[in-house]
Amino acid sequence: MRLVFMGTPDFAVPSLRALLDAGHDVCAVYTQPDKPQGRRQVLTAPPVKELALAHGIPVCQPATLKNEDEQERLRALAPEAVIVVAYGKLLPRAVLDIPPRGCINVHGSLLPRWRGAAPIQWSVIAGDEKAGVTTMQMAEGLDTGDMLLTYETPIGARETAGELFDRLAQAGAALLVETLERLDRITPVPQDDSRSCYAHMLDKQMAVIDWTQSARTVDCLIRGLNPWPVALTTLAGARLKVYAAEPVSGHGRPGEVLESDPKKGLTVACGEGALRLTEIQPVGGKRMGCADFLRGHAVEKGSFLGG
Repeated sequence: MRLVFMGTPDFAVPSLRALLDAGHDVCAVYTQPDKPQGRRQVLTAPPVKELALAHGIPVCQPATLKNEDEQERLRALAPEAVIVVAYGKLLPRAVLDIPPRGCINVHGSLLPRWRGAAPIQWSVIAGDEKAGVTTMQMAEGLDTGDMLLTYETPIGARETAGELFDRLAQAGAALLVETLERLDRITPVPQDDSRSCYAHMLDKQMAVIDWTQSARTVDCLIRGLNPWPVALTTLAGARLKVYAAEPVSGHGRPGEVLESDPKKGLTVACGEGALRLTEIQPVGGKRMGCADFLRGHAVEKGSFLGG
C-alpha cells in the first residue's frame, strides 16, 4: 500500500520499521521539526527522521498542517492511507479527508480508557492492571476515532512506564501491520466516550511525592514517572529523585524514616503502609542503589522525607 507515515518519538520507530519490512511503499515521512536538546541545546533530529533518512525516504517537517500549501503538498503524494503514530499534532479535517483509506492511528492505550499525550504513563500512575494498543480510524477529536484492532497485556507488578512503553511500541508495530492486512475485513467500533480519561502531558510539577498517599499510590507514581520526569522528594532539605521503590509493611507518620540500614535500605512511612526506596539520585550525584547511598550518607531513623 502507498503510505505517508507521520510520527516523531521512539515509540513510532518500530511501526515505521515494521511497515518497511512488510513491503509497504512509504513515500514520505512527516515528523516534528528538529529541536534543541540537552544542556548544550544541540539541535537534534527526531528518531523517526533518522530512520527515514537511513532508508532514503523523503522527510517533511512542517510547523503546521493547517495551511493550504502543506495540505496540497500532502495531496500531491497521493497516499492510499496516512499512518499516524505519536506524531504530536492534531490533523485538521482537510488532511483527514485526503487519503481514500483514511488516516490510521496507533495509540498506546486500550481505548477509550486513556486519550491524550501520555496514555502509557498514566496507565501505570493510575494503577491499571492492564494496558494495550489500539489502532483506529482518526477523527477530528482527540483520539476519538472508531477502533479497528486492539492488543491487551497485563502491567507487571514492578513494571515502569519506560519498560511498558518499549513493550507497547513493539506490539503497536505488529498490530499496525495486521490492521493493514485485514483493513477490508475489519468492522470499525465506535468508542464509548463515557469511559474515557484524559492522559495529559507529564511535567515536573506532578513529580513531587505526597507521602500522605498510600504506599501503593506512591509506588505507582514512582513507576509511572520513570524514566521521566522521575518522582521527587527532599532529604534534609535537599532534592532527592526516586527511581524505584517497593511497598513493604510498616506504619508511621507520612514521610517518616522507619528504617535506615545499608543492608536493609531506607523505609519510609506513607499515609497507608510504607515504601522501601531501592534506587535514588541525590542532588548533584549519580543514580544509585539506595543501599550504596546509605553506606556513604547517614540518614537517621525518625527523620522525615519531603515537607
